Amino acid sequence: MTTGWSLYVIFLVVLNLVATTWLLWWTARRRKSDGNKDAETTGHVWDGDLTEYNKPLPKWWINLFYLTIIYSVGYLIWYPGMGNFAGTSGWSSAGEHDADKAEADKKLAEAFSRFDGMAIDQIAKDPAAVAFGASLYANHCAMCHGSDARGAKGFPNLTDADWQWGGSPDDILTTILNGRQAAMPALAPAIGGDVGVTEVAAYVQSLSGIKADPALVAAGKAKFGGVCAACHGIEGKGNPALGAPNLTDDAWLYGSDFNSIREAVTLGRNGMMPAHLPIIGETRTRLAAAYVWSLSHGDKAEAGAPAGAP
Repeated sequence: MTTGWSLYVIFLVVLNLVATTWLLWWTARRRKSDGNKDAETTGHVWDGDLTEYNKPLPKWWINLFYLTIIYSVGYLIWYPGMGNFAGTSGWSSAGEHDADKAEADKKLAEAFSRFDGMAIDQIAKDPAAVAFGASLYANHCAMCHGSDARGAKGFPNLTDADWQWGGSPDDILTTILNGRQAAMPALAPAIGGDVGVTEVAAYVQSLSGIKADPALVAAGKAKFGGVCAACHGIEGKGNPALGAPNLTDDAWLYGSDFNSIREAVTLGRNGMMPAHLPIIGETRTRLAAAYVWSLSHGDKAEAGAPAGAP
């Protein structure tokens, strides 16, 4: 908060306290009117002799209000509430949050310390660990990969056997711990412009059994071998070490239609998986990874959620 806004807040707080104190003092005075030594009336009379008086509030009631004002002043001295003044207690909502989080993290660390450093395929054998991993997945992963983990355009399906960066326990754990950065460069200038892009797109479609023009496929094969094979391999089967996907199967991250493939070759692709180690820590990352492992290795995990479970 800037100094100007801080002074503005302090002014409003002090103004409200002073105005409230004055209002209580003013209403506590005994008001008199001509012809009535005790109190003035409001002018309302019912049934001929039932008069409404305008008398001060009871002293005990007024004094309670004064006590609340005194309490408010003490509160504003002890706790923050006067602009940038932090209060003499040193309390802050951020500090309390951090303390509560540290306590909760300590309890969680104690509860799951037995999984520290354990391989995720071994953790996946524990139903309780997988259930907790499913909760972690729902909180941190479902917004991209979906509640059923089947992904969407640009976000991989985690329930099948296709893994862009490798599907071993260590590969999956590394992906979630450290994140991944995929980079498909724009290749149109390198393969001959629009014509070359069309030829390569047709050849890529043919690799997975999609029908394409034979002439385009033949021309695209040569261009693919000279440029694209550096990452995807001469046979188009990909390279998990580089995150280059297998182009010969039916798993397509951005779509297998001609226009989607052509767009990828022309403009490139940039996929980013954030690192979760600094977000949820190593052990909880292992639990989330164990859940992900169980989705496509349910028979090997021997326990845990079935493949595709939300």
